[in-house]
Amino acid sequence: MYRVLIVEDDEKIRRIVADTLSKWQYDVVEVKEFNQVLKEFEEADPHLVILDINLPVFDGYYWCQQIRTISKVPIIFLSSRNQNMDIIMAINMGGDDFIQKPFDLDILVAKISALIRRKYTYQEEENIQFLHRGLKLNVTNSTIEYKGETSELSRNEFILLQLLMRNIGKIVSREDLMQALWNEDQFVDDNTLTVNVNRMRRKIAALGLEEFIVTRKGMGYIIE
Repeated sequence: MYRVLIVEDDEKIRRIVADTLSKWQYDVVEVKEFNQVLKEFEEADPHLVILDINLPVFDGYYWCQQIRTISKVPIIFLSSRNQNMDIIMAINMGGDDFIQKPFDLDILVAKISALIRRKYTYQEEENIQFLHRGLKLNVTNSTIEYKGETSELSRNEFILLQLLMRNIGKIVSREDLMQALWNEDQFVDDNTLTVNVNRMRRKIAALGLEEFIVTRKGMGYIIE
């Protein structure tokens, strides 16, 4: 059972979120001592954190930074703030997603499920090799092989190609690809994604496999 730590000082919202997650079979821990968030985080050892920005004593940005000094656990900011700078700050401080209040509980649950799946389910499969059209992606050493030739991938290229090869025949949106990179604690913009995809394509083409990753304009990328 995955454990979720809720750092939210609005008791009504905290209880609604906690009750909903419990129904979805999550183990929920609620922070109530807001000057001891890091201590309660260490004691709870959660798989994911839901973090409000406006908190007593120190704000959510502060606690996100503190958590990031000891953990890469997924963090979802939940806030009534709605300015672009708030979202940028949340991501730059180490957050993985930002949900504005008021929010739909189904969307919150879906985002939690997606982050946990990417963070933990994929890690459990770290010894898997992906093979398609003769191209092999080695998860253990971040390399690709084709007809006896090998090429090394950067961290970003590996993350992107792994996500695409997990979804053979399906379009993966640019937003999902950028989210996958955000999970590695760096801010990613649209241009950064394009650069990484193009570099990855060139490496695959250099091995002799053309048109492996196809662009679907306005939708994303697909490996057919």
